[in-house]
Amino acid sequence: MPLTAEPVVPAGRWDGSSQPSLAADGLGLRPWHREDAADVRAAYDDDAIRRWHARTMADEDEARAWIEGKNAAWRAGTAAEWAVVAPTVRVDEPAQEGSASAGGTGRVVGRAALTHLNLFEGYAALAYWVVPEARGRRVAVRAGTEVLRWAFEDLGLHRVEVEHSTRNPASCRVAELLGCRAEGVRRGHALHADGHHDMHLHARLRTDAAVGAPSSASATP
Repeated sequence: MPLTAEPVVPAGRWDGSSQPSLAADGLGLRPWHREDAADVRAAYDDDAIRRWHARTMADEDEARAWIEGKNAAWRAGTAAEWAVVAPTVRVDEPAQEGSASAGGTGRVVGRAALTHLNLFEGYAALAYWVVPEARGRRVAVRAGTEVLRWAFEDLGLHRVEVEHSTRNPASCRVAELLGCRAEGVRRGHALHADGHHDMHLHARLRTDAAVGAPSSASATP
């Protein structure tokens, strides 16, 4: 049966395209590399990442399989996953703005992704995590701001959602700083290790005004 609506992202815009690297206020966003396996495995040793993303990472072979899955999702047009990289991040040293360019080769400090991508509907979900030693530096906000810009301006999506457990206020703060409006609570919507969690839903439309993140923000998802 023919559909009456036209696709939001025209057919063919994605097909065969290479995943871009992006620059995000001193951070680089690039496709995942197999060589990132040790960093990915280490990230999932963190209690917060393991809890809120509801998975573990047993070894580097599993991490490489995870990376291959992320890159395969780009080729299939179902997700866009980036490693967030920065120069060496130390707790006792302020981050140097502007020192990581698009496609940079610095240390992996986080993940930013558009998942559940539906090009016909023009929809995706934004996901992110930040390694412990890089928290408090607005990494998720800086990377998420650039991913949203790319999603709306370059790809042409209509809507991007952020969903997080109601027990995770740090992620809620990131969503707010990204200009993703709170829309309600999905009761018992996501299964975590300790049972089903109510999930807070935020969303931003392409027609919403862009919101700049204040320089004083300190979100630590």
